[in-house]
Amino acid sequence: MLTGQSQHRLPGPVATRPLAGSYPAAVAIALLALSPFIVLSTATQLLQTELMSDLAASTFGVELAGALANAGYAFGAVLAADLIRRVPTRWLYVGCEFAFAAGSVVCATSGGLAQFVVGRTLQGLATGMLLVAALPPLVTRFGVGRLPLTAAFVNLGLFGMVTLGPFVGGVIATAHAWRWLYVGTAVLALIGAALGVFGFDAGDEAAPRSGFDWSAVPVAAAATVLPFTAVAWVARGGFASPVFLTLLVVGTVFLGVLLLRQYRKPEPLMPLKLITHTMPLTGVGIAMVAGAAVTALVELSVLYLTKVTRATPLVCGSVLATQVLGVIVAAWLFKRLLPTRWLPAYAFVGLAVVAIGSSVLLLLSPDDALAVTAIAGLLLGFGAGAGVAPALFMAGLSAPSNRLGPTFALVELLRSEAAFLVAPVVAQAAPLAASLADGVRLGALSLLGMCLAGGGVLLVLLLLGGVRPHAPDLPRWIDGEEPAYDSPRIAAAVRDDGGEHRLA
Repeated sequence: MLTGQSQHRLPGPVATRPLAGSYPAAVAIALLALSPFIVLSTATQLLQTELMSDLAASTFGVELAGALANAGYAFGAVLAADLIRRVPTRWLYVGCEFAFAAGSVVCATSGGLAQFVVGRTLQGLATGMLLVAALPPLVTRFGVGRLPLTAAFVNLGLFGMVTLGPFVGGVIATAHAWRWLYVGTAVLALIGAALGVFGFDAGDEAAPRSGFDWSAVPVAAAATVLPFTAVAWVARGGFASPVFLTLLVVGTVFLGVLLLRQYRKPEPLMPLKLITHTMPLTGVGIAMVAGAAVTALVELSVLYLTKVTRATPLVCGSVLATQVLGVIVAAWLFKRLLPTRWLPAYAFVGLAVVAIGSSVLLLLSPDDALAVTAIAGLLLGFGAGAGVAPALFMAGLSAPSNRLGPTFALVELLRSEAAFLVAPVVAQAAPLAASLADGVRLGALSLLGMCLAGGGVLLVLLLLGGVRPHAPDLPRWIDGEEPAYDSPRIAAAVRDDGGEHRLA
């Protein structure tokens, strides 16, 4: 049956819902929870001109709406990790779907920027919470046999939808129908809510076991809202603005405080100590680097096509649709490799392919921009599917499955901070070069350097840990109390203590 993460249930009879235990229903619930917002996150760049016109907004205003939506997503995952300990998973899911539908309606009916910002922020907050409510049950509740297929669906639902976003944005911009796009996401959310009502067991009730975590949730809010707002501010005040620097520094400090508290707390909201060893740290690092690079490189591609070659949004979105093919191939390979010893190697291959994609963009010129971008899109789609999703599972499989929800919350917080901060900064910096074309190439070069340097450091981390290639023990992990990977401590291969493994 489809249930939540809490191991503490109220006693009483279980009323089975019609779709409880249905694997297709569980997949649909997870995809409807996550996909609409993810598509919007990459479609909006091609809708920016129309949004500015219809909402009488500046570039800063539209950037702020996207930034707060992404901040809401990152914070929502942390908030849900707290709430799911007390709120029944079924009602948390259904409530968040209704909240997302409300946010979509607010956006669709916006007469001005303020209303649109509120709607987008509500969408992001709801989706971050849905990540924790919907994804872990799908991953853990259908046995080892379905886990590889589930991982492929997760890959397609998260990163496949990211790659589909530019095409959707191009089509909607051509039709001048951005309001109808938000109406469509509201309808999808209501369908998801209906499935949630019938797909979760009524007896899946979480027993109260702790109060609100004041040491984590408010700090996480500051750690997301402040730096994301800072990046949006660049469009108004530039990188030297005191507002940008203050928000970024203070927000980063709050993030550091959050992580330090979670590491030192005896019963933390998010299991940071459980993943501070070789395998999961390597996975989180790959997810952060690859995710940030792919997001930024796609934004640079859109910038070049729309501003340098003057391609229409539809042409731009169609060219970048090659990403979808790349992520489909990556998801198929991910399904095959998840139960094997080669998953960490596959994640590094994905990061390497992202680096190759960034090097391809260095060849951009007005005459062959479409062909170059199509090739780069194929590589970036594969890199996202082969790098980010396997890396996230490296982290998730390194903690007990009964802590998967909080683990995903932590990993998505860190990944979002990297991806949604780096990409806008690189995009805002590109026009500062001698020409926009030079700025795009300089941005691609800097991201290539980030991939190479980050990949090198993470490979050294893996080697210093003395990790021997081994398949994850998925049956042990599904049982809920033990990790799937036998992960050494950091630098275990060179420690004087003999490199003892960390405790689960």
